[in-house]
Amino acid sequence: MDTNDLRGIHTLIIMAMFIGIIWWAYSAHRKKANEEASHLPFDDDEVEQRTLEREKTEKKQ
Repeated sequence: MDTNDLRGIHTLIIMAMFIGIIWWAYSAHRKKANEEASHLPFDDDEVEQRTLEREKTEKKQ
């Protein structure tokens, strides 16, 4: 077994790990977590709070 054989085995191991990670990330049981993560930028509580305060001050005027 020489260096090139070890490099080939290493490449196959890394490729298998990559395919495993892709399979895990797109599997059906991760769908809910992925959807929640996709909405994180829109779930900013500070923006919502500022909007509510602005609406209250506009109603008072």
